[in-house]
Amino acid sequence: MSNITQVNSQEFNQRALNNEGLVIVDFSATWCGPCRRLEPELEAAAQELGASATVLKVDVDQNPDLANQFGVQGIPAIKFLKGGKLVDSIVGLVPKATIVARAKALA
Repeated sequence: MSNITQVNSQEFNQRALNNEGLVIVDFSATWCGPCRRLEPELEAAAQELGASATVLKVDVDQNPDLANQFGVQGIPAIKFLKGGKLVDSIVGLVPKATIVARAKALA
């Protein structure tokens, strides 16, 4: 079972913006090779972080409004939100350790 929840624009407000805790949002697309390679790293990070972070995935092709709202210009893009506010971001393919370290620093 995946620890990552795919969301659309309608679900995003409830799961990310109205969430007081740490939310990690992966902006990606199905055609993006680096995005596909990031997925197991993000899944492992989500598993390690457990309940300390909510991990969401947004397809930029299906939700261009969210990509635009968060200034996504390259994918994969990982956005860290806390209390519904953007607090950090990473662009590009990164290992699980980088995601976990950044999340723990923000927790």
